[in-house]
Amino acid sequence: MKFKWLLSFLPVLLAGFYSTSIAQPKKPNIILILADDLGVGDLGVYGQQKIKTPNLDRLAKDGLQFNQFYTGTSVCAPSRSSLMTGQHTGHTPVRGNKATQPEGQWPLPPGVVTIAGLLKEAGYTTGDFGKWGLGFVGTSGDPNQQGFDEFYGYNCQSLAHNYFPEHLWHNSSKISLPNTMPNQTVYAAQLIHDKAQQFIQKNSQQPFFLFLSYTLPHAALQLPANDSLLAYYIRAFKEKPVTVATGWQGKGYQPQAYPHAAYAAMVGRLDQYVGAIRKQVEALGIADNTLILFASDNGPHKEGGNDPVFFNSSAGLKGMKRDLYEGGVRTPFIAWWPGTIKAGRRSEWVGAFWDLLPTFADLAGVKVTSPTDGISMVPELKNQPQKRHDHLYWEFHEQGGKQAVRLGNWKGIRLNAMAHPDGPVELYDLRSDAAEKHNVAAGHPEIVARIAAIMKKEHVENENFPFFQQASK
Repeated sequence: MKFKWLLSFLPVLLAGFYSTSIAQPKKPNIILILADDLGVGDLGVYGQQKIKTPNLDRLAKDGLQFNQFYTGTSVCAPSRSSLMTGQHTGHTPVRGNKATQPEGQWPLPPGVVTIAGLLKEAGYTTGDFGKWGLGFVGTSGDPNQQGFDEFYGYNCQSLAHNYFPEHLWHNSSKISLPNTMPNQTVYAAQLIHDKAQQFIQKNSQQPFFLFLSYTLPHAALQLPANDSLLAYYIRAFKEKPVTVATGWQGKGYQPQAYPHAAYAAMVGRLDQYVGAIRKQVEALGIADNTLILFASDNGPHKEGGNDPVFFNSSAGLKGMKRDLYEGGVRTPFIAWWPGTIKAGRRSEWVGAFWDLLPTFADLAGVKVTSPTDGISMVPELKNQPQKRHDHLYWEFHEQGGKQAVRLGNWKGIRLNAMAHPDGPVELYDLRSDAAEKHNVAAGHPEIVARIAAIMKKEHVENENFPFFQQASK
C-alpha cells in the first residue's frame, strides 16, 4: 500500500523537480546612471586629457563603450522625458524646460508609460535618486505617480543649481537641510549618493531598477569645504583664483574662484561615485545579474564659469548644451554586465535615449504596448545581430526652434524652425566630417529633401509645447 501511495504521488514530485530545474532566468537588476551636462569628451576613454576618470574608464574597458549614442535632446527636462517615455522629442509629452509654481517643471501627464512604471509592473522595485524635473510633488508628474516606489533628491531642476540646498524631497516629504547662507554644511550630491547605496543594499535580493540621476557636473561649480580633489586640480592646473563677487545670496549660480579645478573635481567626484556603486554591486555578489549603464543628459554647459573649450568637453565635435550639433546631443554611453557583456568591446551602433524603454522591457520579459520610437538594444549588448534605426529625430524648443535628423551617416539640421518650418537644412556627412564643419547641402538636394520630409513627419504638435504654431501667435 505504501508503495502504491508513493507511485500515485511520483508524477507530482517529478513535476515539481522539473519545474524547479528549469526555472525562468532571474530578471537582471538595472542601474541607470545619468550625469548632468557632462560632455562626451569629459571621460578618459573618450579622449579627456586633463581630468582623471579611472572608474568610468575601467567600467568601459570591462564592458561595452558606445561611440555613436545620443541623448533625447540638448537640455534637461525634454531629454529626460524622452528617456523615461521611450519617445523622441517630436512625440514625448515634455519638450522644454517649463517651470511651474511653487517649484518644479511641467509634469508628465497621467497615463503615460514610463520605464519605471513598466518595470514596476514587471515586478521590479524602482527608485530614483538625484534630479527629477518632470513634475512637482502631488501632480501627475510626481515620480511616485510615474512608477517610482522611492524618490530622493531634487524634484525641481532649478533648485538643483545649488549643491547646498535648504531642502530635498523624499517621496512627498520635504527634507529640510541645515544649509543657510553663509553656512554650507550638507553637500546634496553626497547625500543622494549615500541614499542610493542604501536602496541597493535594501533591495539586493530582488529585482530592482535604480535611476541614479546625479546632478554632477551641472553648474553651479560647488564642492564641499576642503575638498581634496579641488585642491589637487588647483595644483595640477596651477590655477590662479579669479575675482568673484562676495555675499552670494543663493540666487543664480554661486561664483567659483577656481572654475577649471572645480569642474574637474566635480567630474572626478562623479567618477568616484560610479566606482563606489560598482564596488558595492560586486561586494553584494549580484554583479553577474546587474546591468549598469552610464550616460549624460545632454552636452557640456558653459554656465557658472565653466569652460568646456579648456577641457575639450565636446571631444572636438561641434556644439554643446542647447545645440543639436553632435556636441550637444552625443553622449558617452557605457554598458557593464559581467558574464553577459563581453569586456573591451566598442560599438558603432547608432542609438538614442528612446531605445532604453524597449531595451529594459526586453530584459524584464514584458511587451511594450505603448507608443515608442525605440528599439531594443539587447542584441547589441550581447554581441548578436542588431536591428538598426532608419533615422533619429530631435527637436529643441529654445533659440527659435531647431530640428535635426540623423539618416545613416548623414546629419541634417534646421535652425530657426519655428518661424521657418520649410527653411534651409544644413547637411553634414558624419562619416568624413564628424565635427560638422562642411555644410554639403547644395551638393545633395535629394538627401536634404528626404531629411526635410522626416522632420515634417516626425514632429507632432503638442498644445503644451507648441512648435510651429508658436510662430503664428
